[in-house]
Amino acid sequence: MRRVKVVGLAALCGAVVGALMVGIGKWVLVGLPGFELDRELKHSWQFVAAIVGWVSFSLYWEVAGRNAAAAKSAESKGSRGFHVFMTNVALLLEIAPIRGLGRVLPMSAGIMTAGVLVEAMGLFLAIWARRRLGRNWSGEISIKVEHELIRSGPYRWMRHPIYTGLLTMYVGCALVTGLWLAVVGLAVMAFAYRRKIRLEEANLQVVFGAEYEAYRRESWALVPGVF
Repeated sequence: MRRVKVVGLAALCGAVVGALMVGIGKWVLVGLPGFELDRELKHSWQFVAAIVGWVSFSLYWEVAGRNAAAAKSAESKGSRGFHVFMTNVALLLEIAPIRGLGRVLPMSAGIMTAGVLVEAMGLFLAIWARRRLGRNWSGEISIKVEHELIRSGPYRWMRHPIYTGLLTMYVGCALVTGLWLAVVGLAVMAFAYRRKIRLEEANLQVVFGAEYEAYRRESWALVPGVF
């Protein structure tokens, strides 16, 4: 019964966050010259599915995060807060159904459906990688008690597959909305995670030394064969 309550509360929180983000986007942006709701987009099943994908991600992360090990050291609250702020801004720009700067892609059922599938693949990869990390996972940059360097599952090829999954989710969402604001959101997201990767790898290098340096030589940061 307790587990059901936890899951239900997490689902409710995820839904509220999603609704608030869209609501804030309307309040902040719709009042600006040239910004108006894209009503056709807002009522498409693909847009609803994209929101459901992000709520599902929030739900899983809320529940899974309860099993993380205690941290021995962690980044400052200011650093963590800056990252959370940037990623929330990026998601707001991605998912708010506001025309704003106009369209980069046409309203196409095929493109939008492909976006839903891309987002679903990103969600699958993020959850797979999160499960592989187990108790080593943390939302903040930290070193856990008895921290292990995981090199199984997607970590055989990528050092940051959760971030790859999130990037894929952002790309999928941008395909669904097709708006220039979503492209701006992608740029903000890329900046936020480039910064986080740099800080996280420096932290892991200090802890694992030569073992992590060897891992870096044998793997890719985000996309095998590309980066």
